Amino acid sequence: MDELLKNPIFASHVFAAAGAVTVGTALTYPLDTIKSLIQVGASSRKQLTATQVLGRTQSLSGYSGLYSGLSWLTLGRITSLGARFGVYEILTAFCKDGRMDNYVYVSEALLAGMASGALESCINSPFEMIKLRKQVAAAVHVARNITPEAKSALASLNSKLLPGYVLDKAALDRTVNLLSVLSSKSHNILDGLKNYPWMMTGSGKPPAATDVRRPLDVIRLEGWGALWRGLRAGLVRDSVFGGIFFGSWQLLHLAMLNWKAVGMDPPPKTIDEIGPLSPSAVSMAAGFSGAVAAAASHGFDTSRTRSQCVVLPKYVAMERRFLKWRRPGNWFERSTGIHPTDRNVLFRGISARMARSGLASFIIVGSYFLAAEHLTTRTERNWISELSAMASLRGLAKRNVGVYDAPLEFVRKL
Repeated sequence: MDELLKNPIFASHVFAAAGAVTVGTALTYPLDTIKSLIQVGASSRKQLTATQVLGRTQSLSGYSGLYSGLSWLTLGRITSLGARFGVYEILTAFCKDGRMDNYVYVSEALLAGMASGALESCINSPFEMIKLRKQVAAAVHVARNITPEAKSALASLNSKLLPGYVLDKAALDRTVNLLSVLSSKSHNILDGLKNYPWMMTGSGKPPAATDVRRPLDVIRLEGWGALWRGLRAGLVRDSVFGGIFFGSWQLLHLAMLNWKAVGMDPPPKTIDEIGPLSPSAVSMAAGFSGAVAAAASHGFDTSRTRSQCVVLPKYVAMERRFLKWRRPGNWFERSTGIHPTDRNVLFRGISARMARSGLASFIIVGSYFLAAEHLTTRTERNWISELSAMASLRGLAKRNVGVYDAPLEFVRKL
């Protein structure tokens, strides 16, 4: 691995890929924010529009709210997209091994894309959860008067689970009034309820996603496993997306190669004789493939997004395991992680996701080709100049052996 990183050609491609992912993610991130807020705020009776989401986010957080959580998604996509394309290239390399030309069948690209998408989902899940909760926090206004008395009203156990959270005193008082009519051995119901973690909000309900948006808060209250919540829906989503993306991209690539070979004289015998396609054509094919793959996997994306906005404390998850809680829904919904209450909202925000995926794929592939070509050409020029200097140094050392013994030994070592 160290030898690869020292290779200037390999390093150029790495920097080009990281820069392309960063640019593509930053330019299309507002569309991702709109899509996520439409999915989270959707219900069977209410359907948010992009205009409503934009107006609400702008009024509460300004235009910067559209970029809330950008750093987390960028970091996750640099690693996850690198894994997606890297695994795809490795798997297709095994498929092409032993063939006369550089050819990959569409079915092989489909299967390799599904495997690479599953790995991408596992890597990107923690970054995506933190990103999503920051997006939701940018569009939700929480009015609280934080006073020293309100901070001291929180029990020590709850403060460890969710530090910085302020107890809803009005909700706790209503709960105490409801329970005061029952016979109890405890004379101080108020302090007794504070010792139970499920009363940290004062109403018995879990905190909102806007209150648990930092990584440490998620780990303390929900545990490490919460970072991979909705993994079933995520695995299906990214497998479907990766398979259709690479399969349709390979299909379009072969179609463009055949179209290019029509006007060649003599006709090429192999694909390698046709030559490479233009970067603009490859980028447009990638953008179209990304939009189609996003449309096919959007239902699973909605289910994953809504599940990541649900706060599930550790003690509730433990009770579910002890009681052997069964997932609701039919066998397909249980297998893919879709909740039955989300059946009518699975396709909310599909246009925003198609636009975001199509533009991101087009920008990432196009900017990668441009950056890689520029950096590779510059690196090759530096290598040529270094080789020319070494050759001239070797010739000068041969003519002046007594004076240039040290440079000659240096060149021999090289």
